[in-house]
Amino acid sequence: MKLTNEGLKDRKAWEEKGYKLPQYDRETIIANTKSNPTWIHFGAGNIFRAFQANAVEKLLNEGVLDTGLIVAEGYDYEIIEKYNRPCDNLSILATLKADGSVEKTVVGSIAESCILDEDNEKEIERLREIFRAPSLQMVSFTITEKGYKTRAYMTKVVGLILERYKAGSLPISIVSMDNCSHNGDKLKEAVLELAQEWFKEGKCDAGFVSYLETPSLVAFPLTMIDKITPRPDDTVKQMLIDDGVEGAEPIVTSKHTYVANFVNAEETEYLVVEDLFPNGRPALEKAGIIFTDRETVDKTEKMKVCTCLNPLHTALAIFGCLLGYDTIHDEMDDEALKKLVTKLGKEEGMKVVVDPKVLSPEKFLNAVLTKRLPNPFMPDTPQRIACDTSQKLPIRFGETIKAYRSNSSLSTENLKVVTLVLAGYLRYLEGIDDEGKSFEQSPDPLLEELKGLPAKDVLKRKDVFGVDLYEDTMGKRILEVYSKMKGQGNIRKELEAV
Repeated sequence: MKLTNEGLKDRKAWEEKGYKLPQYDRETIIANTKSNPTWIHFGAGNIFRAFQANAVEKLLNEGVLDTGLIVAEGYDYEIIEKYNRPCDNLSILATLKADGSVEKTVVGSIAESCILDEDNEKEIERLREIFRAPSLQMVSFTITEKGYKTRAYMTKVVGLILERYKAGSLPISIVSMDNCSHNGDKLKEAVLELAQEWFKEGKCDAGFVSYLETPSLVAFPLTMIDKITPRPDDTVKQMLIDDGVEGAEPIVTSKHTYVANFVNAEETEYLVVEDLFPNGRPALEKAGIIFTDRETVDKTEKMKVCTCLNPLHTALAIFGCLLGYDTIHDEMDDEALKKLVTKLGKEEGMKVVVDPKVLSPEKFLNAVLTKRLPNPFMPDTPQRIACDTSQKLPIRFGETIKAYRSNSSLSTENLKVVTLVLAGYLRYLEGIDDEGKSFEQSPDPLLEELKGLPAKDVLKRKDVFGVDLYEDTMGKRILEVYSKMKGQGNIRKELEAV
């Protein structure tokens, strides 16, 4: 069973092994896409293959769309060279469900793959053609927040947008689908900064800057995206090999990207998009994507980041490292940790949750607690989530503290779990676990600086916590819990006392 156009001709072999196959004429879809592109996506990684490409796959199967996706990679060209093109842009999505079942889907919606390489005239000219096409409605990105700050990458992207301007100021929506706050604003800022520089240097006219600043021509919607797609898992790889799928062994590129002909992901997914599309858009709402206004997107992000998911992740990351856990799902088998995150979300966070209406906070949180975090097939680790913790605390906990302080009917005295988590962070900075053994802390830009400070001074850092913890009794109470956590076995004792 080879994942290519030719290999899929033996449909029976694939279907007998439980694979869902494309139900449309893929050759026609590819031809339509190449002649009338509607959506190009930058970032050929796992989240794109598991989410955006699969959403389009559903709509192609249902006959809602007659064009697929074009994907472009501007960082790690080997993804395209070693995976996309040898597989005719086909992909296997293994959806890992909390009940232990695995849904296997062959995704054929990626009609074309491109390399964003200015030194390759053939590749860059094809991208220019795509950007000059009047049919193009959306340019989207999953290149991480760092990508927008990478000048070499953004220079190439802005050069392509300039092509669209030169083709007659054609309308377009430029959509960040990266998991960062106010992502559309950050993408717009990066694009405008370069365009303004180019105008000063005489590389473009003032009209290009004006084009980018006119929402009826160029829109930069906000989005909130949520789906966990870890690197290719060995269990899934072996399952595919046992099925007879060729080429399931992942390749590690020279830039340390893990590439395989499959991607494994959780079943839960959310994408909420500000509905700003001056040239129209695909009917993605029929695939479960939510289109709404800017304020509502902002609320869904706050719900996720401040209450229903991210604080729970950080709590498990901190205590997972302190208690010697290697996976998040194993932590959820620990009754004390399960109780900790349940109380953090349902009792302390839910009192000040921002309700976006388009998603129920209660249902979202319940899915996190019962399906997502305990999923034994999701090989996520506390060590990965603990990366850059100092940068995450202001939003994940500082906003809750602010909300309690601004509500006259609430008191931060009742934030017992938040207090415990922040005390746990002080213990984490020591690099000594609950058994008295040293452990390696995850990368963090402030790690060495904070490790060198006394605990009481760490708590003075408003840049780390987002608030003045000594404004009320929070700072004092955190220090008290932290002092009780010292010594072997005492982290566990404090955890079980909450």
